Amino acid sequence: MSVTERIRLDAMARVKRGDLSVVEAAELMSLSLRQARRVWKRFKSHGDGGLVHRLRGRASNRRLDDELRARVVKLHQEKYADFGPTLACEKLAEAGMTLSPDTLTALLKERGLWERRRRRGKHRKRRERRASFGSLVQMDGSHHDWFEGRSDKCVLMVMIDDATNQTQARLYPAETTRAAFDLFERWARRHGLPRAVYVDRHSIYRDEDHPDKPTQFGRAMKELGTELILAHSPQAKGRVERRNAVFQDRLVKEMRLRKISDMKQANDLLESVFLPDLNRRYALAAASEQDLHRAAEPGLKLEEVLCVQEERVVGQDWCVRWNNRFLQIDERHASLRLPRRKVRIKHLADGQLLVDHQGERLTFVELSAKPAARKPEKKLIVNNRQHKPGDNHPWKKKPAVSPRPLVPPATAAPAREGRAERTNKSR
Repeated sequence: MSVTERIRLDAMARVKRGDLSVVEAAELMSLSLRQARRVWKRFKSHGDGGLVHRLRGRASNRRLDDELRARVVKLHQEKYADFGPTLACEKLAEAGMTLSPDTLTALLKERGLWERRRRRGKHRKRRERRASFGSLVQMDGSHHDWFEGRSDKCVLMVMIDDATNQTQARLYPAETTRAAFDLFERWARRHGLPRAVYVDRHSIYRDEDHPDKPTQFGRAMKELGTELILAHSPQAKGRVERRNAVFQDRLVKEMRLRKISDMKQANDLLESVFLPDLNRRYALAAASEQDLHRAAEPGLKLEEVLCVQEERVVGQDWCVRWNNRFLQIDERHASLRLPRRKVRIKHLADGQLLVDHQGERLTFVELSAKPAARKPEKKLIVNNRQHKPGDNHPWKKKPAVSPRPLVPPATAAPAREGRAERTNKSR
């Protein structure tokens, strides 16, 4: 018996003993006199069991029939086993089986197919929402196996307004500066420039080695007048983290049901169906009706600000080197005397290169190969100095082997006497 039924049992027992009248028992049971008389009549005819609710132990009149209950559980286990109860009920309703999330949870619990997920963490202080739309926008990249192995991994870049939960998201091959630029540009063209952007400490937004030097994204935010706020923990930007969890749950399963395995198709689904439905369901009204988004200044081109920019020095040959590409500046800018001066190179998202110098756009031609270096002219060298061998010159060295001694010539043989001399001797 319930507590109410036990109170009624005690009151009726007192009436039966004559301690209380039915009127006094009605006040004790918090019932009207008419209802108290009905309870007293049932107690006299059925005893203690007459006070128990008659529907106890009986099936509800709103109970689903057994066939439908079996179909619901079977379809849930076949297609939506890892879906949350709310999302699963939405998909079951599309199949013609309408039921509440609590009913679905009860059906699964009866069969031991439901396990409650408990999340515990340390205590944190809740930060109040900003009052106006555009006052603060949170941005983050969500790394997940979005296609569940059907395609290459990619990253979902997400932006969410702190005041209204308005969301913008898009899939990119990786979490890079260009991806952050592209998503921010899409938000700015749709809503305007927000007052502040809340991000984590990824290398896109902060250089760990040079904290005082802004990154490419930080430089762009400074030019646009948007404050860049770096969070110290994931919980600090919990709004975008929770929205990431929604995408990892609902978007993955939606693409699975639609058999989407391509990033382009996934982005088309986001733009045309998923994001409009998500914002319709979960967007909130801001506390203030004022929209703090700013329009870009007249003449400012977002694509030239939200791009990679670097400074380079012009060479003596009026060439600028950028990423092993050589840009030959046109001779019409000869009056600027650019050699040894710095110019700013802008690499747009579509691959186009722009060269600026002090706000002036420079024309150039990209060379197909590295320009040949100038060879200095050789000067004729004339040497009139008389060469004097040094002390270690071979000519001044003694021979390693001593010369052989000279052999004296042999004595000459006596000469033969001539005919005249022989004639004189005979006489």
